[in-house]
Amino acid sequence: MSDANKSVSRRVIDEIFNEGKLEVADEIVAADSISHDPALPEPASGPEGLKQVVTGYRAAFPDLSVTIDDQIAEGDRVVTRWTARGTHEGDLWGIAATGKQGTVTGITIDRYKGGKIVEVWTNWDTLGLMQQLGVVPVMTRV
Repeated sequence: MSDANKSVSRRVIDEIFNEGKLEVADEIVAADSISHDPALPEPASGPEGLKQVVTGYRAAFPDLSVTIDDQIAEGDRVVTRWTARGTHEGDLWGIAATGKQGTVTGITIDRYKGGKIVEVWTNWDTLGLMQQLGVVPVMTRV
């Protein structure tokens, strides 16, 4: 089951985030799933929630490319360590396009039930992205 779940987690990144195939969410995300991302104001729920999140990121970064750096599966969970790259060419959370490129790393933990994603926890370098876009100052040594 672990390999099958890893394959589904890979589809989220490859097909939904990278290729923009939002309809895949209907196939692999449970209707009552909850997705936790501290960068977002509230958890996303179900396939529609994932579609909204992806649509927002892809609108802000039309050339978005997410690479899977590592994956580990155990029991009903898959941990994916990833790197995302893109050029900020659209609105992101009220931040107007800067034209700057950003690269961030993150980790996502997907929990599965019945072959579908039922819960997601994501943590990524939000501050680093804001600094790369120039909307938050870079910390310096004193």
